Amino acid sequence: MNKAITLKWVAMLIASVMLVACAGQKEPATRAVADLEASIASIRDDAAKYASAELQQAEAAVVGLKEQLTREDYKGVIAAAPAVSARVASLQQVVSAKREEVKAAMVAASDEWRTLSAEVPQMVEAVQSRVDILTQSKKLPKNVTKDALQAAQTGLEAAKAAWGDATAAFSAGDPVKAVEHARSAKESGTAALSSLGMG
Repeated sequence: MNKAITLKWVAMLIASVMLVACAGQKEPATRAVADLEASIASIRDDAAKYASAELQQAEAAVVGLKEQLTREDYKGVIAAAPAVSARVASLQQVVSAKREEVKAAMVAASDEWRTLSAEVPQMVEAVQSRVDILTQSKKLPKNVTKDALQAAQTGLEAAKAAWGDATAAFSAGDPVKAVEHARSAKESGTAALSSLGMG
């Protein structure tokens, strides 16, 4: 009888110890998951743009931890958290590097825009002036054929359209896209000048 009572008390003691241990792990496990969620939330928008695959993997790993938390597997959460934390840290590094890359591209594009914004309008104006003169002339110069004039007109319209897109992009705060369109406008303008024998 005494032996049975002793075993009963031992079982109760073990259960109590396990309960205390489990309760002691709940707080750090819960905090670890919350910290990981907060870390991902702070970079989610940029991560979705720059590293969507890595973001999905990190989020899936956190979901796995949350499921363990729901099952009260606090020990499992604490054991798995470092690996998930490393994955989130890697994601943060990728996003940080991409942010710097985009920042540098924006600065470079802004510098190039200053040059293009002076060159392209002047080029378009020069082509427009020459095309106007030639279209009103009864006879074309020897170095300009009808086809060449037509090509210049086509190039002029392309340059105008691209320049319109460039200024719109710059006004919208996207110098990188603005420079892409401005380069296209310059290429079309240069080709038009060449068609007119002015290149």
